[in-house]
Amino acid sequence: MATVTGEESLELPYCGEEERSDPHTMATVTCQSPELPQDILIDIFSRLQIPDLAPAGSVSSSWRSAYTSLLNLGKYYRQAQTPCLLYTCECAGKNVACLYSLAEKRVYKLPLTWSLLRGRFVIGSSLGVLVTVDERSEMHLVNPITGEQIGLPSVTTIEQVKPIYDDTGALHMYECSFHTAKKVLCPPEIVALDKLRDFLQHKAFVLSDTSTKSLIVVLIHNPHRQLSFARLGDDSWTWLPPHAFFDDCIYKDGLLYATNTDGEIHAFDLSGPKVTCKMILRRFEVEKCRSMYIVQAPWGDLLQVGRSFSDYELEPEPGAFVYWNTGRFRIYKVGIAGKGREKVRSLGDHVLFLGYNQSLCLSAKEYPGLKANHAYFTDESYLWTKGFENNRRDQGRSSPLGKVWQLPYLDFGQKLKYIYAYMNIQSVLYSF
Repeated sequence: MATVTGEESLELPYCGEEERSDPHTMATVTCQSPELPQDILIDIFSRLQIPDLAPAGSVSSSWRSAYTSLLNLGKYYRQAQTPCLLYTCECAGKNVACLYSLAEKRVYKLPLTWSLLRGRFVIGSSLGVLVTVDERSEMHLVNPITGEQIGLPSVTTIEQVKPIYDDTGALHMYECSFHTAKKVLCPPEIVALDKLRDFLQHKAFVLSDTSTKSLIVVLIHNPHRQLSFARLGDDSWTWLPPHAFFDDCIYKDGLLYATNTDGEIHAFDLSGPKVTCKMILRRFEVEKCRSMYIVQAPWGDLLQVGRSFSDYELEPEPGAFVYWNTGRFRIYKVGIAGKGREKVRSLGDHVLFLGYNQSLCLSAKEYPGLKANHAYFTDESYLWTKGFENNRRDQGRSSPLGKVWQLPYLDFGQKLKYIYAYMNIQSVLYSF
């Protein structure tokens, strides 16, 4: 782990007795004092951080009623929610997920969340909701705080996937085609139900369409990281050919903006009966980055962020691990009217969150515990998110000068198994 004199390191605290447990496993406390009116309780609860709010619902029936009312009125929630890091580690136990609060520098144990994630891959985090893939390679949205979940359209409705049934009519295998809109890469393969997810789903996003008051789920999937989308309630996925190698996307003013590894940005209009696509930014000719991100800045600009390596080892000696470390991030302001890129040298009082989550740019003044003009990042390699749990992860915090504080692979005896994503839980009270 890199250390810089005069700066605090970004570390996960030891999983000890002072950690808070999941509210669903806490004993109910009997209140002896007179109960506050519901409107006052709701007003108080609306000012809490989500990890502090959840245990309040188990204190008494009155508090539970106020907590439930606030869930139903999530749009009235007042407290800005600092993103939390969702992960698992050996010291927390086999059946516990952990939520690390950057605001409080405290770990919350979430047995309920783990029960929802057991046996699943996590391929995205947006609006306080996780996108997961189960052992049949089917996808679900999961609210890790309330435990609510909903299924997405079947994986068999993705362009490259067909179901194979046995003699009884039960789903038995999948046939996966390896083609894009431009060419066939290789012959189709027959794969087991639990093996398709090893290579098909890459990353997913839950985006809010305010014009229709609906949610859109966008999936980056293989081969060649193509795009498909579905609105919540759809029966099937809609393929978005012909482009490929996408890394990130956002939804803004009725358009889906997606960037690929070459730095191209494509705008998809999903509002009509037929999807239209327009390239608004051509490939990056100056430098090649490992990953590209597209971020909506609070002040209105659209940002494109490139992530590059500092060092790596892809062919280690026997007994050693494969690893790579983020070197720096390069940030550009994008002109969506074909005006090109303009380098951004400082984020000022703002911070970035990048990785297997919806890319975010937040104000450090409004969100406690964040370090201004820095980027918080997690590893988004499919090798680490879908297995290889003993390998070192590439996650931490980066300064604008390229100095990186890595989250430790081993710290206080805790062995990190999965770093899922930073979660922006401002909208975690949204009900499906």
